[in-house]
Formats: sequence, structure tokens, C-alpha cells
Amino acid sequence: MADGKQFPTFADFYPHYLREHQNRTNRRLHFAGTTLVILIAVASIVTASWLALLALPVAGYGFAWVGHFFFERNKPATFTHPFYSLVGDFRMYADMWTGRVPF
Repeated sequence: MADGKQFPTFADFYPHYLREHQNRTNRRLHFAGTTLVILIAVASIVTASWLALLALPVAGYGFAWVGHFFFERNKPATFTHPFYSLVGDFRMYADMWTGRVPF
């Protein structure tokens, strides 16, 4: 991997992912972006507006990258671990809803 860290499983990766999301504002921006992604996806399916799906990466990554570049001041995991990072976004989102990760 480009950052020198290899993770054989998502379970190995997730603690690293959480360390990269210690700033509360960054986590909240991720939460907002993931919520928007879910809402756009559902609305697109319900209305059969498939063109709206093009907004998904902008909504999801836009909020997340602002959080990383301006608040966390680190490089998003998307650049080095794209699949695990995507799964991590949704896992952290669920963990924030359940209180396992502070909102």
C-alpha cells in the first residue's frame, strides 16, 4: 500500500480508520455526507431518476474530503484503501447512530 500499511481484513483496517477520524467536525461531515448519499440513492430509486446517482460521489467524498483536509488535516483513506474506506464510512455511520463512535 502507498502508506506502507497493509490490512488483510476489514477488521484489521477499521481501528486504523477510526484513528484517522478523531476530529469531531470531520466525523460529523462524514455523517452528513453519508446521510446525503443514502437520501440521494433512495430518492433516485423511488423516482427512477438514475441521473441523480451521479451526485453520489460528490455528496459522499465532498463532505469527507473537506473534513480531512481542513479539520483532521490528514489524507483520506480513500486514496490508499478505497474499498475498506468505503465500507468504513458506512460502518462508522452505523456506529455513530448506535453511540459506539461519538457524534
